[in-house]
Amino acid sequence: MHNFKKLNIWQNSVNFVTEIYRLTRTFPAKERFGLISQMERSALSIPANIAEGSAKTSNKDFARFLEISIGSSFELETELIVAKNLGYLDDEKYLYFQNKISELQKMINGFKNKLQQVS
Repeated sequence: MHNFKKLNIWQNSVNFVTEIYRLTRTFPAKERFGLISQMERSALSIPANIAEGSAKTSNKDFARFLEISIGSSFELETELIVAKNLGYLDDEKYLYFQNKISELQKMINGFKNKLQQVS
């Protein structure tokens, strides 16, 4: 078992969730039960799956939860593209969040690969 609170991937993804929630506050109210809700859920799923996976007794099981976390990050990436296309964020903000997601994906994938090597 791993202490998820000590993992950089968890810490960074929790900070990222906070940024996503701040971003979605700027979206139109009509998106509250649509894009806002979906983006917040997929963002929150990233650290939540890292935390849940850390409780597993095998690295193989933990790696599976990391894959789910990466999947959630790709879902969020798609939702950011839609938000950009709808004009809810400009190119600069979009690139900022895109870079953050890419960084998280690389970190999570690297950690997953390391776990699988140890197994």
